Amino acid sequence: MDEMITVYLYGKKYTVPSSLTIMEAFEYSGYQLVRGCGCRNGFCGACATIYRIKGETTLHGCLACSTKVEDNMCVASLPFFPLEKEIYNIEEIRPTQEIMMQLYPEIYSCIGCNACTKACTQQLNTMQYIAYAQRGEYEKCAEESFDCVMCGVCSSRCPAGISHPQVALLARRLTGKYLKPEAKHLTKRVEEIAEGDFDEAMKEIMSKSVDELKDMYNNRVIEK
Repeated sequence: MDEMITVYLYGKKYTVPSSLTIMEAFEYSGYQLVRGCGCRNGFCGACATIYRIKGETTLHGCLACSTKVEDNMCVASLPFFPLEKEIYNIEEIRPTQEIMMQLYPEIYSCIGCNACTKACTQQLNTMQYIAYAQRGEYEKCAEESFDCVMCGVCSSRCPAGISHPQVALLARRLTGKYLKPEAKHLTKRVEEIAEGDFDEAMKEIMSKSVDELKDMYNNRVIEK
Protein backbone atom coordinates (compact mmCIF):
# COMPACT_ATOMS: atom_id res chain seq x y z
CA MET A 1 0.00 0.00 0.00
CA ASP A 2 1.39 3.40 -1.00
CA GLU A 3 2.03 6.00 1.65
CA MET A 4 -0.69 8.67 1.57
CA ILE A 5 0.43 12.29 1.53
CA THR A 6 -1.23 15.69 1.57
CA VAL A 7 -1.31 17.94 -1.49
CA TYR A 8 -3.11 21.18 -2.23
CA LEU A 9 -4.58 21.38 -5.73
CA TYR A 10 -5.87 24.81 -6.70
CA GLY A 11 -5.95 25.67 -2.99
CA LYS A 12 -7.98 22.62 -1.90
CA LYS A 13 -6.57 19.93 0.37
CA TYR A 14 -6.42 16.31 -0.86
CA THR A 15 -4.84 13.06 0.31
CA VAL A 16 -3.21 11.05 -2.50
CA PRO A 17 -0.78 8.11 -2.88
CA SER A 18 2.86 9.24 -2.83
CA SER A 19 3.66 7.23 -5.97
CA LEU A 20 1.51 9.41 -8.25
CA THR A 21 2.63 12.09 -10.66
CA ILE A 22 1.00 15.49 -10.32
CA MET A 23 -1.14 14.67 -13.37
CA GLU A 24 -2.30 11.43 -11.79
CA ALA A 25 -2.95 13.19 -8.48
CA PHE A 26 -5.27 15.64 -10.22
CA GLU A 27 -7.24 12.76 -11.72
CA TYR A 28 -7.17 10.74 -8.48
CA SER A 29 -8.71 13.74 -6.73
CA GLY A 30 -11.56 13.94 -9.23
CA TYR A 31 -10.38 16.55 -11.71
CA GLN A 32 -11.17 15.83 -15.34
CA LEU A 33 -8.24 17.19 -17.28
CA VAL A 34 -9.35 18.10 -20.78
CA ARG A 35 -6.54 20.37 -21.92
CA GLY A 36 -3.05 18.92 -21.67
CA CYS A 37 -4.14 15.40 -20.74
CA GLY A 38 -2.19 13.98 -23.69
CA CYS A 39 1.16 14.19 -21.91
CA ARG A 40 1.84 10.70 -20.63
CA ASN A 41 5.27 9.12 -20.25
CA GLY A 42 7.00 12.00 -21.97
CA PHE A 43 7.02 15.67 -22.74
CA CYS A 44 4.41 17.54 -24.74
CA GLY A 45 4.51 20.86 -22.91
CA ALA A 46 0.76 21.14 -22.42
CA CYS A 47 0.73 20.24 -18.71
CA ALA A 48 2.91 23.09 -17.41
CA THR A 49 2.58 23.38 -13.66
CA ILE A 50 3.86 25.60 -10.88
CA TYR A 51 4.14 24.49 -7.28
CA ARG A 52 5.52 25.42 -3.88
CA ILE A 53 6.14 23.17 -0.89
CA LYS A 54 4.20 24.46 2.11
CA GLY A 55 6.54 26.32 4.46
CA GLU A 56 9.12 27.05 1.73
CA THR A 57 9.48 30.16 -0.43
CA THR A 58 10.82 28.72 -3.69
CA LEU A 59 8.40 28.56 -6.63
CA HIS A 60 9.04 25.62 -8.96
CA GLY A 61 8.04 25.03 -12.58
CA CYS A 62 7.53 21.51 -13.91
CA LEU A 63 5.49 19.25 -16.19
CA ALA A 64 2.68 17.48 -14.37
CA CYS A 65 3.05 14.27 -16.37
CA SER A 66 6.62 13.60 -15.25
CA THR A 67 6.87 15.09 -11.73
CA LYS A 68 5.95 13.08 -8.63
CA VAL A 69 3.89 14.61 -5.87
CA GLU A 70 5.52 15.58 -2.58
CA ASP A 71 4.00 15.98 0.83
CA ASN A 72 2.50 19.44 1.40
CA MET A 73 2.90 20.37 -2.27
CA CYS A 74 0.74 23.34 -3.30
CA VAL A 75 -0.04 23.00 -7.01
CA ALA A 76 -1.58 25.13 -9.74
CA SER A 77 -1.53 24.17 -13.41
CA LEU A 78 -0.54 26.57 -16.15
CA PRO A 79 -2.29 25.03 -19.18
CA PHE A 80 -1.98 28.17 -21.27
CA PHE A 81 0.26 31.22 -21.11
CA PRO A 82 -0.22 34.04 -23.65
CA LEU A 83 3.04 33.91 -25.58
CA GLU A 84 3.45 36.50 -28.31
CA LYS A 85 3.68 34.69 -31.64
CA GLU A 86 4.59 36.97 -34.51
CA ILE A 87 3.44 36.14 -38.03
CA TYR A 88 6.11 35.70 -40.68
CA ASN A 89 6.72 33.80 -43.90
CA ILE A 90 9.86 31.69 -43.58
CA GLU A 91 10.34 31.95 -47.35
CA GLU A 92 10.54 35.74 -47.15
CA ILE A 93 12.73 36.33 -44.09
CA ARG A 94 16.47 35.71 -43.74
CA PRO A 95 18.73 34.81 -40.78
CA THR A 96 19.91 38.35 -40.09
CA GLN A 97 20.16 39.97 -36.68
CA GLU A 98 17.65 42.57 -37.87
CA ILE A 99 14.87 40.01 -38.33
CA MET A 100 14.95 39.11 -34.63
CA MET A 101 14.97 42.81 -33.72
CA GLN A 102 11.97 43.30 -35.97
CA LEU A 103 9.89 40.35 -34.79
CA TYR A 104 10.86 40.00 -31.13
CA PRO A 105 12.41 43.29 -29.97
CA GLU A 106 11.53 42.52 -26.35
CA ILE A 107 14.52 40.15 -26.11
CA TYR A 108 16.72 43.25 -25.90
CA SER A 109 14.91 44.24 -22.71
CA CYS A 110 16.28 41.17 -20.89
CA ILE A 111 17.58 42.26 -17.48
CA GLY A 112 19.64 39.12 -16.91
CA CYS A 113 17.65 37.95 -13.87
CA ASN A 114 17.86 34.31 -15.05
CA ALA A 115 14.31 33.59 -13.81
CA CYS A 116 13.59 31.89 -17.15
CA THR A 117 16.43 29.40 -16.71
CA LYS A 118 15.47 28.66 -13.11
CA ALA A 119 11.86 28.02 -14.13
CA CYS A 120 12.56 25.85 -17.20
CA THR A 121 10.88 22.44 -16.93
CA GLN A 122 13.61 20.94 -19.14
CA GLN A 123 16.55 22.50 -17.27
CA LEU A 124 17.58 24.42 -20.38
CA ASN A 125 19.91 27.43 -20.20
CA THR A 126 17.11 29.68 -21.39
CA MET A 127 18.77 33.02 -20.74
CA GLN A 128 21.79 31.84 -22.72
CA TYR A 129 19.80 30.95 -25.82
CA ILE A 130 18.08 34.33 -25.67
CA ALA A 131 21.56 35.92 -25.58
CA TYR A 132 22.47 33.94 -28.71
CA ALA A 133 19.29 35.21 -30.39
CA GLN A 134 20.18 38.79 -29.44
CA ARG A 135 23.51 38.41 -31.24
CA GLY A 136 22.02 36.71 -34.29
CA GLU A 137 23.80 33.43 -33.48
CA TYR A 138 20.86 31.32 -34.56
CA GLU A 139 22.61 27.96 -34.84
CA LYS A 140 23.76 28.24 -31.22
CA CYS A 141 20.29 29.37 -30.15
CA ALA A 142 18.75 26.42 -32.00
CA GLU A 143 21.11 23.92 -30.38
CA GLU A 144 20.70 25.35 -26.87
CA SER A 145 16.88 25.39 -27.14
CA PHE A 146 16.48 22.09 -28.99
CA ASP A 147 14.69 20.29 -26.13
CA CYS A 148 12.18 23.11 -25.52
CA VAL A 149 8.61 21.78 -25.33
CA MET A 150 6.95 25.22 -25.55
CA CYS A 151 5.27 24.93 -22.14
CA GLY A 152 5.65 28.67 -21.46
CA VAL A 153 6.73 28.45 -17.82
CA CYS A 154 9.88 30.48 -18.59
CA SER A 155 7.82 33.32 -20.06
CA SER A 156 5.42 33.31 -17.12
CA ARG A 157 8.35 34.25 -14.88
CA CYS A 158 9.93 36.87 -17.19
CA PRO A 159 9.67 40.53 -16.08
CA ALA A 160 10.60 41.69 -19.60
CA GLY A 161 7.69 39.86 -21.24
CA ILE A 162 9.90 37.77 -23.54
CA SER A 163 8.25 34.88 -25.41
CA HIS A 164 11.26 32.60 -25.10
CA PRO A 165 9.77 29.50 -26.83
CA GLN A 166 8.69 31.52 -29.88
CA VAL A 167 12.11 33.18 -30.15
CA ALA A 168 13.74 29.75 -29.98
CA LEU A 169 11.34 28.33 -32.57
CA LEU A 170 12.18 31.13 -34.99
CA ALA A 171 15.90 30.46 -34.48
CA ARG A 172 15.44 26.75 -35.19
CA ARG A 173 13.38 27.46 -38.31
CA LEU A 174 15.97 29.90 -39.63
CA THR A 175 18.72 27.40 -38.87
CA GLY A 176 16.95 24.54 -40.61
CA LYS A 177 15.91 26.61 -43.61
CA TYR A 178 19.06 28.62 -44.30
CA LEU A 179 22.05 27.72 -42.16
CA LYS A 180 22.24 23.93 -42.09
CA PRO A 181 23.07 21.92 -45.23
CA GLU A 182 20.19 20.21 -46.99
CA ALA A 183 19.38 16.75 -45.62
CA LYS A 184 19.34 15.04 -49.02
CA HIS A 185 18.17 11.69 -47.62
CA LEU A 186 15.15 13.47 -46.13
CA THR A 187 14.39 15.24 -49.41
CA LYS A 188 14.56 11.88 -51.17
CA ARG A 189 12.24 10.26 -48.63
CA VAL A 190 9.65 13.05 -49.01
CA GLU A 191 9.70 12.49 -52.77
CA GLU A 192 9.23 8.74 -52.27
CA ILE A 193 6.23 9.36 -49.99
CA ALA A 194 4.69 11.74 -52.54
CA GLU A 195 5.13 9.09 -55.24
CA GLY A 196 3.24 6.52 -53.15
CA ASP A 197 6.16 4.21 -52.37
CA PHE A 198 4.94 3.71 -48.81
CA ASP A 199 1.19 3.53 -49.34
CA GLU A 200 1.04 -0.23 -48.80
CA ALA A 201 3.25 -0.05 -45.72
CA MET A 202 0.98 2.62 -44.21
CA LYS A 203 -2.12 0.52 -44.91
CA GLU A 204 -0.48 -2.42 -43.14
CA ILE A 205 0.40 -0.27 -40.12
CA MET A 206 -3.12 1.20 -39.95
CA SER A 207 -4.59 -2.30 -39.83
CA LYS A 208 -2.64 -3.32 -36.71
CA SER A 209 -3.98 -3.32 -33.17
CA VAL A 210 -2.73 -1.01 -30.44
CA ASP A 211 -0.74 -3.85 -28.84
CA GLU A 212 0.91 -4.71 -32.16
CA LEU A 213 1.84 -1.05 -32.69
CA LYS A 214 3.34 -0.87 -29.19
CA ASP A 215 5.38 -3.99 -29.89
CA MET A 216 6.64 -2.53 -33.19
CA TYR A 217 7.62 0.69 -31.45
CA ASN A 218 9.36 -0.96 -28.51
CA ASN A 219 11.37 -3.29 -30.76
CA ARG A 220 12.17 -0.87 -33.57
CA VAL A 221 15.70 -0.41 -34.89
CA ILE A 222 16.86 3.06 -33.84
CA GLU A 223 18.92 4.91 -36.42
CA LYS A 224 22.34 5.94 -35.11
